[in-house]
Amino acid sequence: MLFTSISFIYYFLPIVIVFYFIVPKKIKNFVLFIASMLFYFYGEPKYIFLMLAEILVAYVGAILIDKYKKKSLLVISITIHISLLCIFKYTDFIILNVNHLLNINLSLLRIALPIGISFYTFQILSYVIDVYRGKVGVQKSFLKLATYVSLFPQLIAGPIVRYETIEKELDNREHSFENFSYGASRFIIGLGKKVLIANMLGELCKQFTITDEKSIIFYWIFAISYMLQIYFDFSAYSDMAIGLGRILGFHFLENFNYPYISKSITEFWRRWHISLGSWYRDYIYIPLGGNREGLKKQIRNILIVWGLTGIWHGASWNFVIWGLLFGIMLIMEKVFLGKYLEKFPSFFKRIYVLFIVMISFVIFNAESMKEAWKNIIGLFGANGENLTNSYTLYYLKSYGIVLIIALIGATPVLKNIILKLKKNENINKVINILEPVYMIIMLLIVTAYLVDNSYNPFLYFRF
Repeated sequence: MLFTSISFIYYFLPIVIVFYFIVPKKIKNFVLFIASMLFYFYGEPKYIFLMLAEILVAYVGAILIDKYKKKSLLVISITIHISLLCIFKYTDFIILNVNHLLNINLSLLRIALPIGISFYTFQILSYVIDVYRGKVGVQKSFLKLATYVSLFPQLIAGPIVRYETIEKELDNREHSFENFSYGASRFIIGLGKKVLIANMLGELCKQFTITDEKSIIFYWIFAISYMLQIYFDFSAYSDMAIGLGRILGFHFLENFNYPYISKSITEFWRRWHISLGSWYRDYIYIPLGGNREGLKKQIRNILIVWGLTGIWHGASWNFVIWGLLFGIMLIMEKVFLGKYLEKFPSFFKRIYVLFIVMISFVIFNAESMKEAWKNIIGLFGANGENLTNSYTLYYLKSYGIVLIIALIGATPVLKNIILKLKKNENINKVINILEPVYMIIMLLIVTAYLVDNSYNPFLYFRF
C-alpha cells in the first residue's frame, strides 16, 4: 500500500488513527502491530510470514545474547538475517555472475524481492548488536519488538529507525495536539513533494528513456531531473514517515538535510540518507577499525563500506560501481583533494559536488553499465546527437516550471525566508493562520492529481 494512494490517505490511515486514539494506552502497540501487519499484507501477503519469522529469530536471539553474553550467539543471529537477505535479494545476481565466469547456464530462481527487507533487516541487526553491546535493554515483549520492526510508517522504505531511538517511546510516548499538528503537516508536505514534484520529474525522465529523439541538452535535462527526482522521492517518503510517526507519538530522526547544498562529497553523505550512512558508520566502519589504524586500513574500510552500500541498493554491478565511486571520491577528499577544495569559492565547490552526484545517479538509474556510459557521454555530445531539437524544447517548456520549483525546493531558501518572516510577531500570526489553509489546499491538489494520474512509483521500493 502506497502512502500516496487514495486507499491509504482516506481509508486506511483515518481508520487506524481513530482506533489508535480511542483504545486504552496498554493496547495502543497492539493496534499499531495489527495495522502494520494489514499494511504489509496488502502489498506482500506471502512474505508477511518471512518478516514475522525474522522478528521471532531476533526476539529469541536477543534474549539469549543478553543472558549468556556470548559473541557466538550474536554471530549466529546476524548470519541468519544476512543469509535471508542475500537469498531473497542476491541469488539471481550470484547465479548470473557464476554463469558468466564459468560459461555455464544455471537457471535463475527469479525469487521476488520482499518489499522493505533491506530496511527491516538493518533495523533488526542494529537491535541485536546494540543488545550485545549493552547499549539498549533486551525487549522481553514480543509484541513491542514486533511493533518496532513492523511499524508501518517506516516499514517499507525507511528511514532506518534504530531501536534506541524509540526504545522508551514503545513503553511511554506523548500524544498531543502539537505532535499531531506537526505530524499531519509534515506528512502533507511529503505528499506534495512526492506527487507534485517527484512524480512529474519521473514522467520527464520516462519520456527521455522512451524517445529516440534525444539531444545533448536533453541528456542534461534527464540527468538533472533524475537527480532531483530521487531526492524528492526519497526525502518525501522520509517526510511522510516522520510525520506519521509524530502523529503516533514517535520521534524518528531526520533523514535528509538539503544534501544538494554540500561543498564536498563528505558533507553530501552527512546530509543524504543520514540513517543509512550512520548505520554503516556505527556497525561496519568503526568495528573494522575506522580511521584508527593508519591510512591504508582506513582506505580499505571505506572501500568495504561503500561496496556494501552500493550492493545494499540493488543486485547489480552498476550499484556496486555507484557505491565504489563515492568511496573513491571520499578517499580522494581525505587524502589530498579536500585541502585544495578549501581554497576554492563556495560556488565552485557546490558545482563540483552536484556534477559528481549527477554522474553517480546516471549510473545508479541505468539498467546496465552500457546504458549508463551512453547517458554519460551523451552529456558531452559523444553519441552524435544535435545540441537540441524540437522534442527537447517541447519537454523543456512542458516541465520547465516543475524543474525550477524542484531546484529551489532542493535548497533551504524558502525555509530560511519563512523562518526570517516568523521573527516578526505580526507576520508570524498571519503565517500560523494561513498554514492550515495551505495544508488543506495542498491535500486537495494532491488528491486531484492522484485521482487523475496513474504514474506514482516509489523509487526506493526497488531496494
